[in-house]
Amino acid sequence: MAPTSLFRLIRSRFQINRLSSASEKFGPPPIVPQRRVVVTGLGMVTPLGCGVETTWKRLVQGDCGIRALSPEDLKMDGFDKEMQVHTFDQLPSKVAAAVPCGTKPGEFNEDLWLNSKDRSIARFIGYAMCSTDEALKDANWFPAEQDKRERTGVSIGGGIGSISDIVDAAQMICEKRLRRLSPFFVPRILINMAAGHVSMKYGFQGPNHAAVTACATGAHSIGDATRMIQFGDADVMVAGGTDSSIDALSIAGFCRLRALTTKYNSSPHEASRPFDCDRDGFVIGEGSGVMVLEELEHAQKRGAKIYAEIRGYGMSGDAYHITQPHTDGKGAILAMTRAVKQSGLHPDQVDYVNTHATSTPLGDMIEANAIKSIFSNHATSSALAFSSTKGATGHLLGAAGAVEAIFAVLAIYQGIAPLTLNLNHPDPIFHDGFMPLVSSKEMPIRTALSNSFGFGGTNASLLFTAAP
Repeated sequence: MAPTSLFRLIRSRFQINRLSSASEKFGPPPIVPQRRVVVTGLGMVTPLGCGVETTWKRLVQGDCGIRALSPEDLKMDGFDKEMQVHTFDQLPSKVAAAVPCGTKPGEFNEDLWLNSKDRSIARFIGYAMCSTDEALKDANWFPAEQDKRERTGVSIGGGIGSISDIVDAAQMICEKRLRRLSPFFVPRILINMAAGHVSMKYGFQGPNHAAVTACATGAHSIGDATRMIQFGDADVMVAGGTDSSIDALSIAGFCRLRALTTKYNSSPHEASRPFDCDRDGFVIGEGSGVMVLEELEHAQKRGAKIYAEIRGYGMSGDAYHITQPHTDGKGAILAMTRAVKQSGLHPDQVDYVNTHATSTPLGDMIEANAIKSIFSNHATSSALAFSSTKGATGHLLGAAGAVEAIFAVLAIYQGIAPLTLNLNHPDPIFHDGFMPLVSSKEMPIRTALSNSFGFGGTNASLLFTAAP
């Protein structure tokens, strides 16, 4: 047979086979078995201190991590002193919830986490590395085997990244010395580099993920990691959020949005007052929260300590406004309702809610109404405990959802619902049977909900239950 004829015969047979294959229908994909997810490790860097034990102790006893802002806090080292002072004077809000730094117990050691030879680690990445180290030690999870590393992933997001590095780079343009820009500039500002550095340090080769959903980032990162374990992408996930945006440009930007408090510059400890009539905006904060999530049987087989089980993850969008929630609170209601429904529990079985309440006039009221709508008599009869811990920590932006999820887990594990600071004159929406906690309360907590709502109308709720 001539080569041309042979080629035509082969091609015709291939086309017949291809048509035959195309006509066949694929069956459904394999059914994914239901995998339960538990929390086996915790780590935190917050304005209340470095470490879970320090932060939790100070939180429940009513301490506050908010202080007066100083020109040095603005991270304007590339500018002369006169410009730093001028910029500071222009800022309407002069309070912040900064992480305490130093070498004493409970302080963040900058030399250990930021001043290493690796100049690609910005402050928000350093916070994530520190809290991850604590969480992994708590979980006792440092796998050496290749298969275990491949089954361990990272899901750590951030809200803004390193704005101070961007300001410094812009200054170089103004001074016509752009050629001196650090080769580490891009790696320092990329939000996913927190997850990247964690995975590289510990050799974790599972999913490498970074949610960026403003103030809902930490909650989405934990919820997404939970789904990855449930769907079999990993057996262990290091999950959380981190942010460090106490700098001139970030503060100025939030001030222009009229989002930050301006009434309490002379009394910083009173500045963040969720649900209070005298609230006028949030206090900018920084920090990181990381938890180790693990498939239940995997944790049980290795004898891991189990803090709680994550049973529900609800998400929604307001589809309304870039910064403000709709007055009907539909987005918050959908997120909480979906988390409760996914858990298989009844709203009356929720014992504690760690609210998102940031101390903004509109946002706090809408969330309170949403809680009343969902939990009804359970909320108005004093049976449901709820609080906002932002009175103590300020608003940690992309880290808030993770840090507050850890607070919800500790509320279950320790049997203590933390208080709301500075609630001296409760909003008129509240009454005797429906009131945020004004002091920490020892009580049995088997189910806790943690809310996080972000700019752009993105909402997330996480529901935790006592360990199986």
